[in-house]
Amino acid sequence: MFKVKKSATTIQTNLAAIFVSMELSRSTWLITSLLPGNGEKMSKHTIAAGNIAGLFDLFLKLRERSQAKTGRTHPIITIQEAGLDGFWIHRALVKEGIESHIVDPASVATARKHRRVKTDRIDGETLLRVLLAFKRGEPRVCAMVRAISCEDEDRRRIGRERKALMVERVAHVNRIKGLLFSQGIAGYEPLRRDRRLRLEQLQTGDGRALPKYMRTQIGRELDRLELVIEQIKAVEDERDAFIEAQSADKTKPSPVTMLLEIKGLGAEFVNILWAEGLFRHFDNRRQVAAYAGLVPTPWQSGSIKREQGVSKAGNSRLRTTLIQMSWLWLRNQPASALAKWFKARVERNGGRMKKTTIVALARKLLVALWKYVTSGVEIEGAVMKNA
Repeated sequence: MFKVKKSATTIQTNLAAIFVSMELSRSTWLITSLLPGNGEKMSKHTIAAGNIAGLFDLFLKLRERSQAKTGRTHPIITIQEAGLDGFWIHRALVKEGIESHIVDPASVATARKHRRVKTDRIDGETLLRVLLAFKRGEPRVCAMVRAISCEDEDRRRIGRERKALMVERVAHVNRIKGLLFSQGIAGYEPLRRDRRLRLEQLQTGDGRALPKYMRTQIGRELDRLELVIEQIKAVEDERDAFIEAQSADKTKPSPVTMLLEIKGLGAEFVNILWAEGLFRHFDNRRQVAAYAGLVPTPWQSGSIKREQGVSKAGNSRLRTTLIQMSWLWLRNQPASALAKWFKARVERNGGRMKKTTIVALARKLLVALWKYVTSGVEIEGAVMKNA
């Protein structure tokens, strides 16, 4: 007679810890936990969003329940998805000595069915299984987000606010031009300093004075536009003050100062490069390119092989800046090895695929700048401003 082997449980709890996943929303937090000695049974709890004291009370109850079952005290390991809550919950947990992980939700594998069941309860259980697999050391199970310091996070506000204000400025300018064009008026530039005076002198296409209410509406648009212009100037002053503070130490040049020495890199480019990416620690060049979403994504199945382009899974602000910088790099650094590589590649393609090649140049330029600020490796053929 053969004995039937008891099948292994799908969830291994031999890591001797309390595993907790947190599904966060604007109104409620769904907490899913797995306790040692409780088999595969997951318990679920709901608390109000932002109630960090209630979360710690729940953790205390989970510890007491686990200790009653096993006679031992176990640490708590948590996981949450990167999202609108940022890093404040993670910092609060770490401050209390709790091991916390933030996962990139796009890296968590999901069913590929056309219609799959999705609820907060299922998402909480999925996150818990991802955390268990990650702690077991399974490769490529997910991508964890590295939390940054409060200072680094706050420093990014300068470039991001300026970008939002520039978008708002464009919207006001286009709205004013659109209103005037409906009256047959073209050539008016709202960004000129004499915009108020020129507004009073405008006439419609059929020779009439600008209608009363339209002139009033455009005047209010100019009020908002001038406010945005003042705020852009204030943000740029904060940016310049940060750069000046980085350049204060003359004994050891800061990475920001090193980047400013390269011809073609201005204050805004340097601020975004440093605040959005290069301040982080990277182990190799592939990590640098992956953070900006500039790594290739091959697709292979049997004999079918094709390239799907870059992943675009990284920092979109850094990636966009690098693409813009690459076009300017060709103009300002034509004798550099990177510019020569681009020209040779385009010529080999018969003058085609410039946009695809500029993305490859952006990846190479980012890696070259990373090597320059971390190891002092100069970019071959690059011209410095002092020269």
